[in-house]
Amino acid sequence: MKPRLIPLAFPDRDADFDRQLTNLHHLLSADADILEPIPLGAPLPEAEAVVFPQVLGDAYRQLGNFKAISIPILFITSEFGTVSMWDWEIRSYLRAEGVETLAPCNLEQARLLCKTLAVKRTLRQTKFLVYQDNPGEGFQPSIFKRFYWWEDECIQRMQEKFGLTVVKKSFHDLGAAAREIPDRQAQAAWQPWKSRLNVGDISEQALMSAVKMYLAVKDEIERDPAIQAVGINCLNESHFSDTTPCLTWEMLHEEIDLTWGCEADLVSMLTLHLLHRSIGQTENTKTALMMTNLYPFLMGQAALKHERIPDFPPVAEPENHILAAHCGYLGVLPRCYAAEWTLRKKVLAIVDQNATAIDARLAVGEITLVKLAPDFQHIMATEGLLEGYAQYPGSDCLNGAVLHVPDGRRLVESLYSHHYVIMAGHCREKIELLGKIFGLEVV
Repeated sequence: MKPRLIPLAFPDRDADFDRQLTNLHHLLSADADILEPIPLGAPLPEAEAVVFPQVLGDAYRQLGNFKAISIPILFITSEFGTVSMWDWEIRSYLRAEGVETLAPCNLEQARLLCKTLAVKRTLRQTKFLVYQDNPGEGFQPSIFKRFYWWEDECIQRMQEKFGLTVVKKSFHDLGAAAREIPDRQAQAAWQPWKSRLNVGDISEQALMSAVKMYLAVKDEIERDPAIQAVGINCLNESHFSDTTPCLTWEMLHEEIDLTWGCEADLVSMLTLHLLHRSIGQTENTKTALMMTNLYPFLMGQAALKHERIPDFPPVAEPENHILAAHCGYLGVLPRCYAAEWTLRKKVLAIVDQNATAIDARLAVGEITLVKLAPDFQHIMATEGLLEGYAQYPGSDCLNGAVLHVPDGRRLVESLYSHHYVIMAGHCREKIELLGKIFGLEVV
């Protein structure tokens, strides 16, 4: 689904406007539906943004009409798909008067803006499905009852801000449905994946349980194509299933580009979804991203005890380092993003003995830590470095990532959650463009 852009014209529109409008169709036809132009000040049809192919000095006398525009305003006034340098003065004037505009400085940014606007449009027809029954009442209630993503207020704010719909279904019933799937059906479903995924030394029974969970969730999605993200309260209510959904998320992400949510964390799911569907994809590549737990070295024993490890790995500047780990390893990282990937036996005591977990590694290098704030008015973007990996046999961190950030003390003071998204590369500039489309202040 493409975003709809309305070209706006000043009263003294001339041939330059028509030439640039033709350029926009040529440059962005694959990225946006460019509607018929209308005069600035006229009532706007339904669309995701307006675009000015031409900006004239009359803008200084049209401030009221600019302020009346309630959707994003794009200035794409050069033949190269960028803002023209001569329009900086008008843009600066409008900004000083409280009117924000989006002015790409290269064609890639223009297309990125269109892609993000498309996500904004699509979200209004998107469902996030979460499987849970009585969140917080299962295992480790003293921990799980604290989480904001269980609150009705959280869902209400998400739906009001982004237009998506959250659907809740029973994890108990999902687990029962998965167990009823015949072994022969699971074995047949596994055959196309058998040569593609490394399943290590897990048992046939554990593998079939994992595949049955995949089939049960896939069946739900096939009945409702509006479902684009799924999460399960897989730890706190793990007694409802003899497996974990890690392999499910791997297979469905590669198969239908599904967004996944460990522990049914809706805020992390939405963060992942926004990043992946907009700035995380170009024409030929996808940027690696995943969700994990953050254990800042500054947290000392509070972090070490939870992971059952004696100490953090030795590093320079320990105050600026974080151990990232989830469910015994780095976390659910789809194979398409991984430098190494193996399905292994479960690690955490909280899940069934038959369960599995993903042991995977992101490539060492630049990363960005990202998370939406609970008010859904802010998004944090912290650029850092994945330096390497640390292993602690017999612990809950058999293979965790060691991250370096510029200012660990400031980060710990500002963190929104223990769950964060790691995105490969330094992405703050792109996240700032996303923030402008969705009305998110970048922290």
